Amino acid sequence: MTRDLSWGRYPEVTQSLYTLRWQDDTWPSLAQSSLLAHGQGRSYGDVALNDAGVLLMTGAMDRFIAFDREAGILRCEAGVTLAAILNLIVPHGWFLPVTPGTKFVSVGGAVANDVHGKNHHQAGTFGCYVTQLGLRRSDESLLICSAEQNAELFDATIGGLGLTGLIVWVEFRLKKINGPFIEQETERFANLEQFFALSEAAAAEWEYTVAWVDCLAKGAQLGRGLFFRGNHATTTKTTSTAADYGRTRLNMPFTFPGFVLNHSSINLFNQVFYHRPRRVRARVHFDPFFYPLDKIANWNRMYGKRGFFQYQCVIPGERAQAAMTNMLQTIAQSGQGSFLSVLKVFGDIASPGMLSFPRPGVTLALDFANRGDKTRALLARLDEITASEGGAVYPAKDACMSASHFQQYYPQWQQFAQYIDPAFSSSFWRRVTQQGKTA
Repeated sequence: MTRDLSWGRYPEVTQSLYTLRWQDDTWPSLAQSSLLAHGQGRSYGDVALNDAGVLLMTGAMDRFIAFDREAGILRCEAGVTLAAILNLIVPHGWFLPVTPGTKFVSVGGAVANDVHGKNHHQAGTFGCYVTQLGLRRSDESLLICSAEQNAELFDATIGGLGLTGLIVWVEFRLKKINGPFIEQETERFANLEQFFALSEAAAAEWEYTVAWVDCLAKGAQLGRGLFFRGNHATTTKTTSTAADYGRTRLNMPFTFPGFVLNHSSINLFNQVFYHRPRRVRARVHFDPFFYPLDKIANWNRMYGKRGFFQYQCVIPGERAQAAMTNMLQTIAQSGQGSFLSVLKVFGDIASPGMLSFPRPGVTLALDFANRGDKTRALLARLDEITASEGGAVYPAKDACMSASHFQQYYPQWQQFAQYIDPAFSSSFWRRVTQQGKTA
């Protein structure tokens, strides 16, 4: 048994690790422990942890199976990272149909959490592009799941938090591009009202939109920030490859002391980031546009030994502006600021995933250094606002939501539960369904 942490460095659990190298590797005995697949460990809370259980480590299941360069269809093992996929497909004029804010996640994890990105308003989630997948169950069966074959299990597995069995391979559609560059525009906005106006104006013409928000601003400047919009450049000219930009440049060599990130330091960062001169229009490589934090290895160490909480919610559109105002006021008053604060409008493209998080509305994602009860009280208050406004919280980034709130956010959870593999469980699932330690 080893003591392990999530990417948020909280909670700490004790579990066994079992490395898989092939889809038909023998699994450990199921007599005493539950199982859970584990990719690159980039989930923030406990959705990829299995306290007192076994993690099936899929990082070595990293082979490409098939790549149709004409049709843009890729099949690979579940442990292949998005970074490896980009290095393969971009030189051939293809891109990921949807990508989260880091490329250092496995494709199996992208399916299990049904990840979304800056283009949700036009493209939906990653699960919308999965054509089929191979799912190994604990009874040793290997099932092909798609919209036509084992369709209900397919829907349960997309966004299914790794609980329906071991995803061993995934096939999905790619997006055609002319080159690796993004035409980007950046615009300051003074408050939330301006953010909503910019989002509405950009939705039709810009494939990628997202905003950074200063969550410590108050009064007339509440919700001020920077709005980023981008499209794939039409040029084919380039002197570099995806691999040139895929390497990490910096490293966080040690864990910061807990006092480094405080109200004053975060406020200073937010002031500088908001006011510093920047080009309104620029052609940039896709790597810094989509993955700015990937340039810093182990960036989670900046939050100190106690780690941090990420909170991401979505609020229905008609209630979003009032709810976001309430949330940002609550955060500013708490003094627990976040400099990684992202605001984005989701579209209405439905995912096949039974437990998929994105839905029409506005999503806010924030990081908070773990200050113990003080931070949990803030998260509980944000949860109350989310629940009262008919919203939901993202399981892949959660470490605190109550069982009652989860079951409100995902009323289909009991329908989903019938597709869970009887040998699989997770710390998250036991917490939000109030089960015991092992499945």
